[in-house]
Amino acid sequence: MRIAIDSDLPEIVAIYNSTVESRLATADTKEVSIESKRSWFNAHTADKRPILVHEEDNTVAAWVSFEEFYGRPAYANTAEISIYIHLKYRELGLGKKLLQEAIEMTPVLEIKNLVAYIFSHNEPSIRLFKSFGFEEWGKLPNIAEMDGNKYSLSILGKNLVVPD
Repeated sequence: MRIAIDSDLPEIVAIYNSTVESRLATADTKEVSIESKRSWFNAHTADKRPILVHEEDNTVAAWVSFEEFYGRPAYANTAEISIYIHLKYRELGLGKKLLQEAIEMTPVLEIKNLVAYIFSHNEPSIRLFKSFGFEEWGKLPNIAEMDGNKYSLSILGKNLVVPD
């Protein structure tokens, strides 16, 4: 993985948009524009809360982002993690590889806790995160409504540092 650069944003958005229709990985109900994601992209910092991309065949195949959690100083060592994979590269074990690499870089990023928000019906993603020791820290029942259906959101978390 490498740090995402400005020219990666169109591919990052395309991968994200490829998940909208499935109603499995995002609460966006319509595709987003590159411009609408520019401030989100620019809010990430390479040294603390990066967006990383993984390339296959000279194209962005997946991306991982670390985002500030809740924006208060007491949560400075906690980050939200998201992983999105291009349709062509799903179900090939790339999610495991990326999550492993992301967890390995958390000490340098000064991250001690990771949080993932995953739709409760997104069983493949929940299995992936739980296979790395994430636990369900909470559940928001029927919080999202898309196409007349209600969906719950699972909050998965992992403490990365063993308490003293």
